[in-house]
Amino acid sequence: MEVRRLAEAALTWVSTHRDGFALGDDALAEHGNVNTTWKPLGELAQVCVCVRRHTDPADPLHVTASELLSFAWQQTGRGALFVELQRLEPFATYPLEVYAAFASAGLRHAGYERATATVARTRGWHVTEQEPNRRMSVLNSERRSGIPQHGQMRPALDRTWLAGLPEPWTFELAAGYTLTHVVFHLTDWGLTPQAVPPPVAAYLRHWLAPWLDTCLEDEQWDLSCELLAVASSLPGPPDRALLQEAWTRLSAAQGDSGAVPEVGGRGSRTTEPAFLDCYHSTLMTVFAAVLTLGRLREDGVEAAVDVAGGQGAPG
Repeated sequence: MEVRRLAEAALTWVSTHRDGFALGDDALAEHGNVNTTWKPLGELAQVCVCVRRHTDPADPLHVTASELLSFAWQQTGRGALFVELQRLEPFATYPLEVYAAFASAGLRHAGYERATATVARTRGWHVTEQEPNRRMSVLNSERRSGIPQHGQMRPALDRTWLAGLPEPWTFELAAGYTLTHVVFHLTDWGLTPQAVPPPVAAYLRHWLAPWLDTCLEDEQWDLSCELLAVASSLPGPPDRALLQEAWTRLSAAQGDSGAVPEVGGRGSRTTEPAFLDCYHSTLMTVFAAVLTLGRLREDGVEAAVDVAGGQGAPG
């Protein structure tokens, strides 16, 4: 099976289950759960933006991603719901972080941007206490949305676990997810690999392989996909051997429907995993796959890595 086919199967599952990403009545509720409403929708939008960036407009992956992005934008009332979120939670950053994905694809709402720009000029916005990787997310979201950045990316990066080049044995799940998102925000979701400072890039090139191997061995498929995305977001040619081995092992986790569970092997399941147990890892499979294929093409390497053990036909 090729990386391309993993991406196709995963995106097909996402398309088939797109109603799971729909915003319900609780999206604007005072005590609504953002993690089950806006977060999945924003992640869907971001992955679709990435697929569109790395595929030709005539590519079926591009077409499906465009349809899903349009669906996601419609769910926001073509941006109108962001204005309501801004009114309800003026200092919350998650609306801007979700909106930024749409804005990067040219889907914008002038009223929301004016309102957010006003709040972003306040001292309260500038001094909100955030984890460094979250600060990087907000800074990148401001840039993508055309709002003046309230700070610089490099100082935020310097405060992260990753920038400290920590002892590799201190890597664990929380650190893993933090470092992947540091790279995503730093590179605008894999678009600008050159934004990764050389010492950080060298550190990641040295330690990604054992970390990824550990996650794959533990069947942490979601984090494994994020680490694969990081591997294709670094400057320089990708490590083809690393990609080959990882995608071979990851292919075993994908179910017949195209879904990829966050953790655990398909052999341990008798039923399809619930939407919330697999939507993110399935999206990350698509994200990592299109980055992998895109980087291999950019670096003049055969794009279709056959994860069954050989080299496949061009993808």
